Amino acid sequence: MTNKNWASTLRRSLTLLSLLALWETGAQVGWLDPFYFPPPSQVWEVMFTLAASGELWPHLGATAVAASAGLVIGLGLGIGLGFAAALSPILAELLEPVMILLNAIPRVILAPLFVIWLGIGLASKLALATVLVSVLLFFSVYNGIKEVDRRLIERIRTLGGGRRTLIRELYLPSVTAWIMGNFKVAVGFAFTGAVVGEFVASSRGLGYLLQFAQSTYNAALTIALVVIIMAFVLLLFAIAERLERHLLSWRYV
Repeated sequence: MTNKNWASTLRRSLTLLSLLALWETGAQVGWLDPFYFPPPSQVWEVMFTLAASGELWPHLGATAVAASAGLVIGLGLGIGLGFAAALSPILAELLEPVMILLNAIPRVILAPLFVIWLGIGLASKLALATVLVSVLLFFSVYNGIKEVDRRLIERIRTLGGGRRTLIRELYLPSVTAWIMGNFKVAVGFAFTGAVVGEFVASSRGLGYLLQFAQSTYNAALTIALVVIIMAFVLLLFAIAERLERHLLSWRYV
């Protein structure tokens, strides 16, 4: 890490610590009502209790499974449909309006419908996460192929290359950057789908715990769960960034 990055990280850390200290002081001296704005020390105590008691891990595992499975299925479905639509005008006429329609509405509102169709188990959370990810990746791949320079396509065809050659030598390298550029967003969407699905109706998961905290007006537990979700998503972002740097290493040379 360069000196510039170290300085930036230090400034951000100091800013965060200052805000937490101000928050803690405000709650302790009575400027903030601890019922609505519990101090960071209380939030940390709730987080520690959840982790130490073992209550957190089954719920975190349930959410992670739903989000991971939705991410994998959504990636495969979105990339596959994007390629199919880009390479087949007939399929594009069928798929593009559907994807535009799904993209136009807040897709999280599908959660209650999936619960009605699939129940409160894993399937409804998996379906929502899959839809969120697949729509995003569909447009990444579809637009990525459409943006490929037509002159390159004509040159490959002039040299005798067929569709397989175009896909292997031109389309795949071109859309990889588009896919990886949206991969971190897809990770966030998958986790959002899982948590929202659990929040609507579930018997376990971080979304279920959030719904319980809301129903009991437990602000400390709510904030603790939000922090845990943020930390887990940031961890997934870091993994996604490492993967992006590995697959697109030529960008960082």
